[in-house]
Amino acid sequence: MTSASLMVRQSAAADGARCAARHPALAIGLHIDLGQWDYEGGEWRAAYERCPPDDVAALEAECRAQLEAFRELLGRDPTHLDSHQHVHMSEPVASLAARMAAELGVPLRATGHVRYEGGFYGQSGEGAAHPEWIAVERLIGLIESLPPGWTELGCHPGRSAAELSSYGREREAEIETLCDRRVRAAIESETIELRSFG
Repeated sequence: MTSASLMVRQSAAADGARCAARHPALAIGLHIDLGQWDYEGGEWRAAYERCPPDDVAALEAECRAQLEAFRELLGRDPTHLDSHQHVHMSEPVASLAARMAAELGVPLRATGHVRYEGGFYGQSGEGAAHPEWIAVERLIGLIESLPPGWTELGCHPGRSAAELSSYGREREAEIETLCDRRVRAAIESETIELRSFG
């Protein structure tokens, strides 16, 4: 892993910032966190919302407050911007995130010249578990099919997250896959150079 992003409003943000300080080569971006929506009982339900999703002024205030919190935690600007549940891919957050990235002079996920590959994810859009999507063979297949140029390969590894996240079990499985020696061999075989947003 060469880059990570930080959700500054979550309880482990300070721990994450301390970990980042111990690994100065790791690029750290701001993971804009405006809420979480889980698919339950056949519909999307808000687990939490930081502000009303249609209030443009409140969204901008929250995003900029998260940028300031990032600066306070890490003592620097983020190397890139992305967002929880890809809210920056839709308006009104898309325009706001693009403005912030331009002001900072940093990449915004899935825009510009860096392609985003999100196929290494162990759930369907409705939250159904698909462990085969985060298996070693799947990741090797993704690596072998990457086109020339820059690609960000998204992943969500983590430990002890089963109680905290609807993606908790999958986070543990991702770690196992990402650390498998066959994955490193595939990267080397494809002559892929690991780079960071830094």
